[in-house]
Amino acid sequence: MNPPISLSDQLAATARTLLAVEQGRSLTDALAKTPARLRPGVQALAFHALRHWGEAGVLIGLLAERPPEGAARALLGLALTLLLPQAVDGNVSYAAHTVVDQSVQALAQLKLPPGLAGFVNACLRRYLREQEALLAEAMQDLQARWNHPFWWVQRVRRDHPQHWQAILAANNQPAPMVLRVNRRRVGRDDYLAQLRALQLAAEPVGIDGIELAQAVAVDRLPGWEQGHCSVQDLAAQLAAPLLLEGADLPAGARVLDACAAPGGKTAHLLECAELDLLALDVDPQRCERIRDNLRRLGLQAELRTADAAETTRWWDGRAFDAILLDAPCTASGIVRRHPDVRWLRRPGDIAQLAAQQLRLLEALWPTLGAGGRLLYCTCSVFKAEGEQQVRDFLQRHPDAQLLPSPGHLMPGDPGGMDGFFYALLLKRQPG
Repeated sequence: MNPPISLSDQLAATARTLLAVEQGRSLTDALAKTPARLRPGVQALAFHALRHWGEAGVLIGLLAERPPEGAARALLGLALTLLLPQAVDGNVSYAAHTVVDQSVQALAQLKLPPGLAGFVNACLRRYLREQEALLAEAMQDLQARWNHPFWWVQRVRRDHPQHWQAILAANNQPAPMVLRVNRRRVGRDDYLAQLRALQLAAEPVGIDGIELAQAVAVDRLPGWEQGHCSVQDLAAQLAAPLLLEGADLPAGARVLDACAAPGGKTAHLLECAELDLLALDVDPQRCERIRDNLRRLGLQAELRTADAAETTRWWDGRAFDAILLDAPCTASGIVRRHPDVRWLRRPGDIAQLAAQQLRLLEALWPTLGAGGRLLYCTCSVFKAEGEQQVRDFLQRHPDAQLLPSPGHLMPGDPGGMDGFFYALLLKRQPG
């Protein structure tokens, strides 16, 4: 039988996780290295800390002329986020003396030099004594005020001068858990009734969506293993209807999902229509995730591991009736679900990813038949990956017409959606 999990156990494991993020590893990968019994608590603590990491970094600089490095700095930052007056997510709350005591014990578990325990203890106690003044000074720093890197704040401010504050504030709120009902297996009203019978409060959203009042483990969802539903944000659920509705596609229409992993949008397309669908992804392991998702949902598609931009390696020359290009991007619109993204990205990533998006658009456009549609989307709020990308594409391609499209969706918009960009392009008939 495992011994009970102490807060110091969780703090030590979370400090290791946060250090991994600071060193460039994604939170998902870092959590995978955490012992399973600690993982739920560590995930909650890490999400909380990363939503306050800007404040933590500035406070450390105010508290110490020579801040510690490595795991000790990560632990000090974590402890400071737990001592802030309000937890944004409301899920993490400990008495101040407990945080200080357990943080010192966690340092011992991390096998750090003994002198660091006294240093961290002194920093935390000074923070508690001078909290009001220290927070007032920290809030003069944009990174602390908005809990995003300075360059990120400036970029959002430039791209969305009317909404930048709302975007940054929404990023620090937890995202709702939204399901997509598999209409081939069960009706949405029937599935809502099943949820409510299990005392799981839920409301219908969008066309096939259901928003849960509280997040739950998927194994608590009725019919999960039988493929009755998937977890998918409402913004992502817009892709399939945008591409298919009004397109007048025949049964068995030839459709490409160009960057398909992990397969949520692939599956939704197949749930909505009878399609001859080819799903591509450059990563073999991510292709396996598509296969697993389709198998659980009872759906079929042709799967290939390939770089969608290298069309000579996979395209047979037959034109597609419709293409979904969910292009690689900075993921700046899904920070609510992935709070590490803002701390992992660098300013140069935007131009690098925009170039990759351009490469995919230019390569795939010739594979689309005349009269066909291409839906370009990214989970980004940066205009270089959305509005600007499409505006430039339209200037280069006179045969492309922009159909009514949502454009940039902002995190926290009505319906509680993630940040996304959608542009639906029609390939005009020649002449």
